[in-house]
This record gives sequence, structure tokens and C-alpha cells, in this order.
Amino acid sequence: MAQLAQQPIVLEGQGWADYGLVDSGHGRKLERYGPYRFIRPEPQALWMPRFDDGDWQADGEFIPGSDEDGGGRWHYSGQVPHEGWELHWREVAFTAQCTPFRHLGFFPDMAPVWSWMRERIAGKPDASTLNLFGYTGVGTLALSECGKVTHVDASKKSVAQARDNAALSGMEDRPVRWLIDDAGKFTAREVRRGNRYDGIILDPPKFGRGPKGETWRIEQGLPDLVSDCRQLLDAESRFLFLTVYAVRMSSLALGGLLAELFHDLPGTIEHGDLAVREDGADGRLLPTAIFARWSNG
Repeated sequence: MAQLAQQPIVLEGQGWADYGLVDSGHGRKLERYGPYRFIRPEPQALWMPRFDDGDWQADGEFIPGSDEDGGGRWHYSGQVPHEGWELHWREVAFTAQCTPFRHLGFFPDMAPVWSWMRERIAGKPDASTLNLFGYTGVGTLALSECGKVTHVDASKKSVAQARDNAALSGMEDRPVRWLIDDAGKFTAREVRRGNRYDGIILDPPKFGRGPKGETWRIEQGLPDLVSDCRQLLDAESRFLFLTVYAVRMSSLALGGLLAELFHDLPGTIEHGDLAVREDGADGRLLPTAIFARWSNG
């Protein structure tokens, strides 16, 4: 019976050669992405910046709109390549790019998650994993070192970018299935087919639309989606990792959902915050998302 840890934990990300959190505060954050620096809104940066944010030097800043749906636009003070630029995380190469949704083509706070998942399936020959809401594929390519990966995203553009990142990494021959599909419908079909996986990662948005106009709202859709994911795992499987951004929800709620659905499997259920530490000896932890995870072995 999977045991739920009551105390939350922090899964801490550190900067690496091509990424770092330089400073944060006053509801904003300053980050480096390779040779460029950017300022983006960050509601959880409630504190004062370590440095005078009036002197922050950046190549671009995302200015949010007045609506609650994430509108806004980029303002540039440097020569930022519109087509993007190449970055690396370990052996994975990918393109960073300023998107209309304030992101830059990947989520750097997921780096410790990619490492954790690879550790879970290390030494398991021909592991089969599933990446739901796979976005631009950095996590998929990290997992592909360990075996077959099924990458699912409803966005044709995101899947195309993921395939481009595979080519950029020299990993186009890795055993990856690239699928443009609605995550909920895909997992339901996999359950009916009787398929199984050694690990599943899912990073659902707060709101989204599928390739045929399907509407996704996380509060309504998450329990059924995780229930189907549970049916794709068994006592020989190694992990499920769930992350949630920008919602009024506790990590303990996510942990409770997994505890209910995974009660008949061995292993451990943990929950807590993803966070990135600022560069420097006095760097603070900036929380970015909540998560819950099941691990076995």
C-alpha cells in the first residue's frame, strides 16, 4: 500500500551553464537564458530584490496585460533572435524562444524532475514512459536515454518544436512516439487497450483546448485523468510525477488524490513545491509550482 508522506518537501532546482535565476522580488524575476537576460512577472516573489531592480539589465521584459487570462507582450531592449537560440541541459539541446505566453520554450524548474525520473528507471532495460502535455520535448528527450517514450501534446506547433529539438540534439533516432492528441482521450484509449508504462509524467495546464476544440479545466478534468494514468501503471512500474501551476490548490490535495488512487500499489507518495534557487551564495528559493509524485523502488 502506497504511503502518503504528510510533510511537504521542496524539490530544488539550481542554475546551470545555460540557465540561472539572477534575482527576484517586487513580483518579478530576472533570469539568464544562455547569452540573454529576461524579466518576467512572478507573483510569488513577494520580497525585496537582492539588487536594485531599477538597475536590472535585461534584453527583454514581458509586460502582462490587464486581463486575467495571461495576456501581455514582450518589450525588447536588446537584439533577441526572433527564431530562437540554442541551449543545453546535459546532453539535450533545445531552442529557447520568447513566446506570446511569457514562457521561453521550456520550464527550467523541471530540471530536477528530469533527473529524478531518470534515476527511478535507471537500470530498467527498455523502460517505457509516457509524457502527457509534453510541450517542446525537453523532458521527453531526457527520458529517451532510458528507453521508449510516448510524447503527447494537443498543440501541433509544440510537437513540431519537440521534434526539431530531437534533431538538434542528434536524437531523432531515439524510440519516441510523437503524438498530437488530447491527453484525456489518449489515456482513456490506452486503458481500453490494456497498455502499461513504467513511468508517467504529466504537467497539465490550468485551462486548455485539444486539437479538436476539446475544453480542459484542471479542477474538473484532473481526477479522471490521474485515475486513467493509475490504470496504466502496475506494481512493476516506477513512478508518476504530477505538476500543477498557477492554481489555488495545495500540494497536499494532489497527494491525497494520488493516495486514493494508488492505495493498492506499493511505494511512496510525496508532495510539495518545485522551486528554483537564485544564483550566488545568498540565493533564495523561488517557488514555481506544486507537485505530487508516486515512486516505487
